Amino acid sequence: MIIKVLGSAAGGGYPQWNCACPNCKRARAGAPSLRARRNDSLAVSPDGKRWALLNAGPDVCLQTEAYGPLHPGPSLRESPIQAVLLTDGELDHTTGLLQLRQSASLEIYAPPPVLSALSDEFPLRRIVEPYANFRWLEAQPEESFPLFGGELAVCPFYLGDKPPRYAGANSHQDRAAWVVGYRLTDRLTGGVAVYAPGIETWSPTLEQHLDGADCLFLDGTFWHGDELRSLGVSDLVAADMGHLPVAGPHGSAERLARLPARRKVYIHVNNTNPMLDESSPERHRLTELGIEVGVDGMEMEV
Repeated sequence: MIIKVLGSAAGGGYPQWNCACPNCKRARAGAPSLRARRNDSLAVSPDGKRWALLNAGPDVCLQTEAYGPLHPGPSLRESPIQAVLLTDGELDHTTGLLQLRQSASLEIYAPPPVLSALSDEFPLRRIVEPYANFRWLEAQPEESFPLFGGELAVCPFYLGDKPPRYAGANSHQDRAAWVVGYRLTDRLTGGVAVYAPGIETWSPTLEQHLDGADCLFLDGTFWHGDELRSLGVSDLVAADMGHLPVAGPHGSAERLARLPARRKVYIHVNNTNPMLDESSPERHRLTELGIEVGVDGMEMEV
């Protein structure tokens, strides 16, 4: 299985268009230790010829153009992209479907509440219907499904019940699977990768699906839980936004460091997160723990 990181930033990308936080200002000034990033997305393939996207954000066309194996051909309107797997209904993970509408035939997998929201509160499904042949499929937690004729096996698993803001407070139902991760297994090599960009809590379910995986792509949105509040950006803390912070006694880094996976990578990194700076103490600490911070263009095989 080939895995390509198309984007590693949280919603808004990095630097974010309307943000003048220290990280964004230094990135715009050309600081060599701060690399720009596009919205979080992976591409996966069993053979380098057929591909699925994990989330599709507003940068999707730029991301596919930047990676040759995703280019169209050999026929006029033939694309190697066959499917899109959505982890949630957030705008930074779904609006790219509008860009993929041009007479495309794609399988779109998403948790049931997300499929409903994309029909109702954010009627993306009805918008693209006249333009594209999308097949909408449920990604039910713990119900595995095959990709590429069964060469890859995909198991969705529950990560949280936080709906996107546009869905409204009434959409919040206890344990409704608004957010999932994906465990992908290559049936030929036995390699396993896990993609979980939105972790609300470090749960036994998450632990179960991380166990035995070769590479992990996990939620690295915020370093501290009160990161936005301390900068005066928002009154919300990480938990309010459905994210487990990296640092602290209840954060993800110390837990992630104990796992035996060959590669451990943080993705979906917010523009305010100090670990974006490759020269920062936070980045050095992660390096000591054997954890990487994802960067656009990163590629690996499992």
